[in-house]
Amino acid sequence: MATKLAKAFGKALRETRNKRDMSLLDLATASGVDRGFIWNLEFGRKNASLETMFRLAEALETPAAELVKLTSKYLD
Repeated sequence: MATKLAKAFGKALRETRNKRDMSLLDLATASGVDRGFIWNLEFGRKNASLETMFRLAEALETPAAELVKLTSKYLD
């Protein structure tokens, strides 16, 4: 069962990826994170480690703090 936090992070990740006009494959290639895992993150089915979150943020060319801030917004 997905937690509220996992769903909020997934929404923040998906929104940021879409704003950058990146496909799942683009993000997977740029970050070195498996495409299927990213998909599971975006739907709140998996939790990202801190290392994974930073790798995704770097690939999205956004500070990890921005992903956290956006995640926090979706928790409200």
